[in-house]
Amino acid sequence: MPLRYGWYLGSGTPPRAFPTEPFLMPESTSPQAEPRNLIRLWFCVAVGVALWFSPAPEGLSTPAWHTAAVFAATIMGFLLRPLPMGPCVMIGLLALATTGVFYDASHPNSQAAIAWRDVMGLSNPQTMTPYATNGLEIPSWQVRLKESFAYSLTGFANTTVWLVVAAFLVAGAMIRTGLGRRIALTMISRLGGTTLGLGYAITLAELCLAPFIPSNTARGGGVMAPIVNSLSHALGSTAEENPRRAGAYLTLVGAHANLIAAAMFLTGMAANPLVSAAASDVFGVQFGWGRWILGALAPGLVSMAILPLFIYGVCKPQADCSGAAREEARSELRDMGAWTPKQATMATVLAGMLLLWATGPLQKAWLGASLPTAMVALLGVAALVVLGVERWKDVIGNAAAWDALIWLGGLVTMASALKATGFVAWLADRVGAEVTGLPPLTTAIVLAIVYFYSMYAFSMLTGHILAFAAVFFSVALSVGAPPLLMVALVAYFSNLCGCTTNYSSGPVVIYYGLGYVSANRWFAVGWFVSLLHLAVWLGVGLPYWKMLGWW
Repeated sequence: MPLRYGWYLGSGTPPRAFPTEPFLMPESTSPQAEPRNLIRLWFCVAVGVALWFSPAPEGLSTPAWHTAAVFAATIMGFLLRPLPMGPCVMIGLLALATTGVFYDASHPNSQAAIAWRDVMGLSNPQTMTPYATNGLEIPSWQVRLKESFAYSLTGFANTTVWLVVAAFLVAGAMIRTGLGRRIALTMISRLGGTTLGLGYAITLAELCLAPFIPSNTARGGGVMAPIVNSLSHALGSTAEENPRRAGAYLTLVGAHANLIAAAMFLTGMAANPLVSAAASDVFGVQFGWGRWILGALAPGLVSMAILPLFIYGVCKPQADCSGAAREEARSELRDMGAWTPKQATMATVLAGMLLLWATGPLQKAWLGASLPTAMVALLGVAALVVLGVERWKDVIGNAAAWDALIWLGGLVTMASALKATGFVAWLADRVGAEVTGLPPLTTAIVLAIVYFYSMYAFSMLTGHILAFAAVFFSVALSVGAPPLLMVALVAYFSNLCGCTTNYSSGPVVIYYGLGYVSANRWFAVGWFVSLLHLAVWLGVGLPYWKMLGWW
């Protein structure tokens, strides 16, 4: 079977070709509207309404509770997926804007806002005139709605959001030019002499692609999964016949290598910048591109080196020779021909972006300022358009990028409102009370492990990050855990925790859907891989981060 296409063989779903070139699957991909999805939608609405009208817990303001209710309903929408993520977020934003809750978020300490809540329901519904209470002029509904709606749009101006958008645009160019595929095939043709060698080739390809393709779904599902599936077929292994010959091993390596690569780079997964933003917001710690990769370097490379051999031990392939797969990769490279001018230009632009990202501290030392990460990414997009690698039509047609702008920008606004209204601080106090008295280092490790395994309750890495990252940071802050250490643990574990299930993220679902590995076996291997991650990232990471002065 040629390496140009792979097949998705999910249960109940007809085979579907993975296109080689302009494939970018947004994380918000979901089924078309149908009755069962309407039921799920109404269930999410019911959850939000029930929480909204229930009494706020002691110590929590009504606006904070209302914000949490809508946020919970939105996260429920991510889990049940009655609609794509974008519409779920838009509904949540509009609910908070039209009810005026965002006004309270934008004026958290305003006496006028507090007075408004005291007289809620007393304003004249016909004139909407303001009331004067205790000498304070209460804002009218018109003012509240205007400012509330303005607040709902603040997240779309966030630099973190635009970093993700720009990274998606660069990823689209990388896939369209065929550079990503060329890199992956080159790794396989050089290292694929044995089945174990193929595992290392897949791992190395993920490592090379991760800094530049921020959607781990696009990287895993659009670039690597088709290659992995075709390699398995070339070795006489299909989902129906001889899955253990090679397919199961290569599938597991591909899925878990994708998650490690996503953990190693700020731009390795779309939601990673959310962790960076939360770290800055809660701790005042800048955990940008350079610091992210610096902290991941030692434990990440050790993980990448061990993973293929580790999975070889827990799921040993029956085929030990992959000469046919290597020849298949070489054949595909011959079909691709020599490097095209666009591929060479693309590689040059990527190298320039990587250089600017990695030399931020030097720029600041020499020039007095460093280019923001998002600015570098947008400069890369502009260069690709000016140099003719991308057409503007390709840029505006990149659905994943603009989809990410909607859902990520909206979620940034909601997260900001949760903090502004006091919900995050309130929840952190409650959780912090449970770990009070433990040494700071022990507290950080315990919180990180709880954060890691709480992924079993989520079907998406992004939803997990949004629900827990800021809260765990706030808890760590309240109990005195080392800030940089806590940020590192949450940042890296936010991706590594996807190893636990077969539904944790887009690429994992795609790899599982190839059909080589049963659900039971996937969970079993995932459990062992989770222990490997904890051993490596704590055993190697802690002393390495100590050397860096992070704790």
